[in-house]
Amino acid sequence: MSLINPQAPVLVTGASGYVAGWIVKKLLEAGHTVHATVRDPSKTASVAHLQKIADASTGTLKLFKADLLDQGAFAVPMQGCELVIHTASPFVVTGFTDANEALVRPALEGTRNVLQSVNATDSVRRVVLTSSVAATFGDNWDARDVPGNRLDETFWNTTSSVDHQPYLYSKTVAEQEAWAMQKAQSRWDLVCINPGLVMGPALTTNSISASITTLQQFGDGTLAMGAPCMWNGLVDVRDVADAHIIAGFKPEANGRYILCAESLTLLDMAAALRAHFGSKYPFPRMTVPKILFWLVSPFYGYTRDFVWRNMGWPMHFNNARSREGLGIQYRDVRQAVCEHFQQLIDDGLVKRRS
Repeated sequence: MSLINPQAPVLVTGASGYVAGWIVKKLLEAGHTVHATVRDPSKTASVAHLQKIADASTGTLKLFKADLLDQGAFAVPMQGCELVIHTASPFVVTGFTDANEALVRPALEGTRNVLQSVNATDSVRRVVLTSSVAATFGDNWDARDVPGNRLDETFWNTTSSVDHQPYLYSKTVAEQEAWAMQKAQSRWDLVCINPGLVMGPALTTNSISASITTLQQFGDGTLAMGAPCMWNGLVDVRDVADAHIIAGFKPEANGRYILCAESLTLLDMAAALRAHFGSKYPFPRMTVPKILFWLVSPFYGYTRDFVWRNMGWPMHFNNARSREGLGIQYRDVRQAVCEHFQQLIDDGLVKRRS
């Protein structure tokens, strides 16, 4: 249990990111001083939205340059902080040739780098780590023998590897390393936030997220002939930001918290979009037969092994701990999906149709 001084600065790593932007916004609007680390503070396009938020708030924003793999880079921005919110993590799903170098090593060593600075900074009392539901499972069929196919915080991903689902593996080993480092000392405690697929409006057009890729496929016709039967646990980005801040300042917060409002299939998401946008976009109306998608999956960037382990297997998450322990009252994720799709239209990432 840690009592955090609200007058002390709060460090947010990876502050220009999708989730981190909302965390910074809410902290600044609540009057906190935020030490925000980004790769390059001089890159106006990546930090202008943060400065604009700061200018309109009662809080104070201080930007610092820090790269995940730059040893000791977080020491200076961490000075005087009692709360560290570590969101920075590599997000690369495709286009790499070496999964270990692109994903696993940066996630693992980046977490280790930040926490080594925590160990060396006497003021720090709590770390809130952005993990993922990916650290609780590797493939949807991992939940096939779980009652109701519903996972909770006691589950760990034991089926991903560098060669299979490397992004999920990177989130798992990073969180495991964080717990190992926390247990090796007694000054600071650790709380992990494990969100599902995050939806909802971004604060900048420079955000990169899995939700953008998914929504673009609804708008560009990729799924027009049908969608694979795959479930995703969804959550509004604003709920994820709230959870990080509550977990940071609530003394009793501890352990892991799954953040997931509801699990939807791709067709469920398409139905929500159709109800809001009508027939202007080629939202899918049917499910692609598994055997057919299995045959053509390599042309869509999926391995056949992935399709076999994930398509048609229901996946749900128990969010009781986040509701009861953090007081999260979940927003409607169907509305978040529609808001996010509208933003992609406004930003030109999905072609506007009349």
